[in-house]
Amino acid sequence: MRHGKRLAKLGRRSSHRKATLANMVASLLDHELIQTTDVRAKELRRTTESMITFGKRQDLHARRQVLRSIPNKRIVDKLFGELAERYKGRNGGYTRIVKLGPRRGDGALISCIELVDRSGSGKAPKAESSPRASDTGDTDS
Repeated sequence: MRHGKRLAKLGRRSSHRKATLANMVASLLDHELIQTTDVRAKELRRTTESMITFGKRQDLHARRQVLRSIPNKRIVDKLFGELAERYKGRNGGYTRIVKLGPRRGDGALISCIELVDRSGSGKAPKAESSPRASDTGDTDS
């Protein structure tokens, strides 16, 4: 029986699923924002939040546990350095999932998963995105 073992199987065998999630966690920690399907984003959130919690522990055993699933030392250094410092005062809730709508080809629901309080937000501030009256060339004088 599978009581208490809620895990989306994602249509993959266990080794492929673990590899997929490890690659997606590495991409999310590296880029701080990725787009994926809704179900994958929800599973990715579980794994990513536990990795960030390991990063906040700042000990050798936690680093080795993260290196078991993310073999990229550059990303693990970022996790234990920059990201652990950023989230040291936060107790969970390190990721945000924004639903984007259905994918055009097959209708799968697409979501954007991002780290909250990320440094390079990539979004233009609203003040800069709207044209100013002086830039439009309209002069009334």
